Amino acid sequence: MKFAFFTLGCKVNLFETQALEQLAQARGHEIVDRDADAVIINTCTVTSVSDHKNIRAFHRLRKDNPQAVIAACGCFAQTDPERVRATGEIDLVCGTGNRAEALALCEAAVEGRAVSCRAPERGRYEVLPAGVPRGRTRALLKIEDGCNHFCTYCIIPYARGRVRSLPPAQAAQEAARLEQQGVHEIVLTGIEIASYGRDLQPAVSLADLLCDLLPAHPGIRFRLGSLDPRVVDADFCGRLMGLPNLARHFHLSLQSGCDSVLQRMGRKYTAEEYYQAVEKIRAAVPDASITTDLIVGFPGETEEEFETTLAFLEHCAFAAVHVFPFSVREGTRAASLPGQLSSQEKAVRAERAKAVALRLSEAYRRSFVGKELIVLPEHHTGKFWAAHGTYGFPVYIEEEERIEKNGPVSVQLEDLHRDGLRGKIL
Repeated sequence: MKFAFFTLGCKVNLFETQALEQLAQARGHEIVDRDADAVIINTCTVTSVSDHKNIRAFHRLRKDNPQAVIAACGCFAQTDPERVRATGEIDLVCGTGNRAEALALCEAAVEGRAVSCRAPERGRYEVLPAGVPRGRTRALLKIEDGCNHFCTYCIIPYARGRVRSLPPAQAAQEAARLEQQGVHEIVLTGIEIASYGRDLQPAVSLADLLCDLLPAHPGIRFRLGSLDPRVVDADFCGRLMGLPNLARHFHLSLQSGCDSVLQRMGRKYTAEEYYQAVEKIRAAVPDASITTDLIVGFPGETEEEFETTLAFLEHCAFAAVHVFPFSVREGTRAASLPGQLSSQEKAVRAERAKAVALRLSEAYRRSFVGKELIVLPEHHTGKFWAAHGTYGFPVYIEEEERIEKNGPVSVQLEDLHRDGLRGKIL
């Protein structure tokens, strides 16, 4: 059979799609881009905009694969299966549990056998193989799924369920397998990796896992996914910052720099507590890339609260800020909060925040001009190769003929370019 896969959303979805591709190939199937016998689309539902993207993708995939069995899995399929079915384009709705079973369901449907999707089992962690997504060179290893925080704007805990963790022994097995395949970097990902291990018996922490994993694979660089700032305490920094193969890139989830907005969001920290986490990282790793996410135009956000957030961005001097205007997500508490801002006002604030973020990012990246860095080329973008080093910014390399596939190269950073720096191979 010919299988096609399509992914929307986060790195967790990307991980799960590449895992399904591995499993499909192990079952003897061919991976194609179109004219498939079966298509599996991994959906996202983090915002209402994401839902519309899913539906557009359903129509496009049906057009490209008119005779195929099409299955939808992922967060949108989990939270709103009836809306997925109502598009008339999807044959199977599988959700966020039993992802590997989606392959068997597609096989049966293609063969003309009757199939039905069972309610997903989310009381345990579904172990899927780690690997390198197609077209990339960095491997993804999902160590955790689910979230217990239930922030007022977020639907993901309802889509993904409670925190479930990959046992340390199995994480070690996956890392060893990736090393044998010649992988040079592993990105540890999950929905809320700061909560890793709290559900295990006995409980372990993210720091416990990393202190076992990283020294065992000194030739691999490990990069952390998004972190709740509360995990960054003295113990975390003391144990991990001395590990030479931990990437100097820390993405700390912020969302707002104003305490009153954070409280309405249901976040569990204050701006000062967040800043202390930033300071702890910088004390241990002075040149670390500290990046974040920001939601502007949250219900009730006043001009004064927004200005407080802008000042907080300056205070933290982030290496990069991903700015999002608040998007009403039905099914969350924030959707019914008073003081909903207009789309125009949210767009204006997003542009103002992006201007501050760009200035901070340029200042941080400019400090690296002239320095040497070992980077891992990842994919083509125009006439450049996009690569990543230990920091958070991409490096763009024009000398394609001197790049060895899947191998690190040493570059000198010459100038700012796009969202990163331009590098010349040494």
